[in-house]
Amino acid sequence: MEKHNYNVDINWRQDRKGIMCSPELADGSTPSSNCIEVATPPEFPKGIPHIWSPEHLFTASVSSCLMTTFLAIAENSKLDFTGFSCKSQGILDIIDGKYAMVEVILKPIITIKAEKDRGRAQRIVQKSEAACLISNSIKSKITMEIEIMVESQ
Repeated sequence: MEKHNYNVDINWRQDRKGIMCSPELADGSTPSSNCIEVATPPEFPKGIPHIWSPEHLFTASVSSCLMTTFLAIAENSKLDFTGFSCKSQGILDIIDGKYAMVEVILKPIITIKAEKDRGRAQRIVQKSEAACLISNSIKSKITMEIEIMVESQ
């Protein structure tokens, strides 16, 4: 596979807030269709609530990578599932005097059609986390609390 590039442009607006866009994601419908507002989180001085922060984006990156990797592996494995959701929590701490995202806790819930697929679904989620390129690119500990549900008949 050849290298791929993913471009992001960020511009400071005011206070501790900016706007982040990706030229590859523009759909042309509006000038900001490919943009999200980002800010310092409220736990820090002059932080702003209710806006995506780098810490939220970091956590979302790990969680969304788990989902997309799961979808690919589940399809290739022909797993008969009807749902995927994942709650995630990024934990920020101070290590050696520096802030770091030390752990990301992922709580995926996979809904399958038949009980016979429970063990396979569990293994596919674990394989997905191990294959996730974002998880493999960071130093943070990744913890998973997997729940497998069987669709009600």
